Amino acid sequence: LRKYDVSAGSSAEYPDRVSMMEGRLQLQENEITLLKSSLADALRRLRLHDQLIPLLKQQLIAGGLKGHSESITAFERETNIHMKLRIGLRKFILNHGRNWRCTNESMVQSCHTLFLICHWLTGQSIKMFIRGRPITMYVPSNIQNYDDLRMEPPVEKLELDWVYGYRGRDCRANLYLLASGEAVYFIACVVVLYHINNRTQRHYSKHTDCVRCLTIHPDKVRVASGQTAGVDKDGKPLQPYVHIWDSSTLITLQQIGLGTFERGVGSVAFSFADSGAFLCVIDDSNEHMLSVWDCAKGTKHAEVKSTNEAVFTVEFNPNDSTNIITCGKSHVYFWTLSAGSLTKKQGIFGKYKKPKFIQCFVFSLTGDVLTGDSEGNILTWGKSPGDVKTLGKGAKETFQIMRQTRAHDGSVFTLCMLQGGALLSGGGKDRKIIRWSADLAPERECEVKDFGAVRCIADVDGEEVLVGTTRNAILRGTFSDGFVAIVQGHVDEMWGLATHPSQDVFLTCGHDRQVCVWNTEEHKLDWCTTLEEYGLCADFCPNGAVVSVGLSTGRWLVLDLQTKDVVSDYTDGNEQLSVMRYSPDGSFLAVGSHDNFIYIYNVTESGRRYSRYGKCNGHSSFITHLDWSKDGKYIMSNSGDYEILYWDIAGGCKLLRNRYESKDREWASYTCVLGFHVMGVWLEGSDGTDINALCRSHNERMVAVADDFCKVHLFQYPCPKPKAPNHSYEGHGSHVTNVRFTHCDSHVLSMGGKDTCILQWRVKRGGTGDSGRDRLHSSSSTSTNKGERMFTEGEGERAREQRRKRVASGPVA
Repeated sequence: LRKYDVSAGSSAEYPDRVSMMEGRLQLQENEITLLKSSLADALRRLRLHDQLIPLLKQQLIAGGLKGHSESITAFERETNIHMKLRIGLRKFILNHGRNWRCTNESMVQSCHTLFLICHWLTGQSIKMFIRGRPITMYVPSNIQNYDDLRMEPPVEKLELDWVYGYRGRDCRANLYLLASGEAVYFIACVVVLYHINNRTQRHYSKHTDCVRCLTIHPDKVRVASGQTAGVDKDGKPLQPYVHIWDSSTLITLQQIGLGTFERGVGSVAFSFADSGAFLCVIDDSNEHMLSVWDCAKGTKHAEVKSTNEAVFTVEFNPNDSTNIITCGKSHVYFWTLSAGSLTKKQGIFGKYKKPKFIQCFVFSLTGDVLTGDSEGNILTWGKSPGDVKTLGKGAKETFQIMRQTRAHDGSVFTLCMLQGGALLSGGGKDRKIIRWSADLAPERECEVKDFGAVRCIADVDGEEVLVGTTRNAILRGTFSDGFVAIVQGHVDEMWGLATHPSQDVFLTCGHDRQVCVWNTEEHKLDWCTTLEEYGLCADFCPNGAVVSVGLSTGRWLVLDLQTKDVVSDYTDGNEQLSVMRYSPDGSFLAVGSHDNFIYIYNVTESGRRYSRYGKCNGHSSFITHLDWSKDGKYIMSNSGDYEILYWDIAGGCKLLRNRYESKDREWASYTCVLGFHVMGVWLEGSDGTDINALCRSHNERMVAVADDFCKVHLFQYPCPKPKAPNHSYEGHGSHVTNVRFTHCDSHVLSMGGKDTCILQWRVKRGGTGDSGRDRLHSSSSTSTNKGERMFTEGEGERAREQRRKRVASGPVA
């Protein structure tokens, strides 16, 4: 203590020195407490392990060594322990058997030795490494031989059942109606075929990254869809291409342009005059290369640099396949295809104000081109003879504006030509759909409320139309009856996902501040509410009447599922909340925060009243995941620096410093990404953020995993060995943020981050098999303990800077 004498320093250093002294004293007390606990546990386990332990203890207390050799021999033969244990046990008896009443220092050494012997005798520890940091996990007692555990993929498999959402926020011309009565659109890596009358879905899932564009063949059966480039899990770029596929059979007919396009495919269009003989493609390179492909041969017919400006859409003239039009930022180009080459003429705006964007265009029945722009105008374009005075002798014809029609307040996002010659236009700012006569006289209009701007319109029968919006909804209706949403989704990154404990219902929340409750059987949105801040996590109370939602500001709300009202409103800290979890009986609620604390609340009045019970203080980084034990007394938690801690909640939210004691504890749920039972889900070289979430099934047979590489995995449970085999599923176009089983394990729900997509997977049963608990006992009963094992050490050699990582920070950083 003289080292920290206050007289030796200034008075300003006094608080720091006192704090340092208190910290050292606390560390010493903690070490002594842990040592005592370890000794007590060691003695207890030695007594239980073999009937010879009491005899050895009596010999130690008596101070006599008579007969100790025979006892040791019998002990060794009975337990078949490791040679290191034999040496340690002999040394312990010889050094301390005659002098049990020894000094404190000797006693401490004896305790350490005894604990070492007990550690070798009663259990193994497995050590894995994440970013060079060791994480030690203890093998449960019912595993006799870790080496003989069999790791197999689960007998169950997943099948894509339903896709929630539509990509309307940043894509154009992506909603069509097929001859089969199905609306075709896309989100993430999936093209959805939704039968608007039967309310069924089919899915084309052959794309390897996000679908960006779509077009329909003149036969209304074949479909062409283009994707972005993306990268694989090793950071290597994936080549973008266009798929031509049969919408009736979902069979891929051709892959167009593999190895040709850069970054992605922005627009595609079939020719019409020749029954779809050609396909036009514009990629996302700097020059926006325009290429024309022979659909029958799959070969490139022509290619040319388009423009360095953004290009929004491309179409063939329906009456002449040698004429192609593109539009985008400040331009309309009229292309001519001749003898394998493309030439262009730029539309002349003349006396009319040049808009910043030409958003869309259609061909009228008279052959004119109608464009919608960012100024809210519909421009009618036509051919004019060359202006000899301005352009000189021999000037060729030009494309000029023949008429300007004021249409919308704000941009004209889409135009749709109806069979009779009437025109539909969709507005951005005013959110209106206007029907125009063939001579562009306004006839009817309707405002689309609450669903965003009108992004795309598809004609159903001349009266009924489908409308895609910028808030990722698809509406169906008429001007007479109005419009209703048949497809809805989130519009920003999602993190919060919870499934109802007894109903076919789940909840999602995200950065768009929406809380949505969905029905998995009816495949629809039950209700939605908008919060003041965005939600990041949620959990249903076990009685199913209320749900708690954690927000980005440390605030959390409790919502009544029937009335949608906020029944409780609390705040813990000022940082975002990452996990909400009720105890199995609903008497406690644990709230995990980015301020490193877990807040515990008593829950009464069927989940409508909460009172602070305590706070778990011990993590050195933000909380990421937590689970309750089946008896509701303990919590297991993970943090951002890969800690696994255990807490005695019933005993006052105390940290259980001896983690070895928790190795046999049973957990009501398993969502912690770090733990012995789920070690096998981590790939070699993982950096700690590769797995965003996991969830054990209620029957404890499977583990669903959401990773950072757009995939959902299904493992057997438990999977405590590295490189555990699994089933892997694609469909998301962004990091998968969360995953959950429904209450009866009939479905798995996965949620994308930036792709704003929710995928519902059906669990296909593959037979009865053994339960997860039985698989733990399937190993050999011969004990060949080998102490600690290490795997996934060090950083992988993958090019992490190239792979897809989340853009915005989420609950798991």
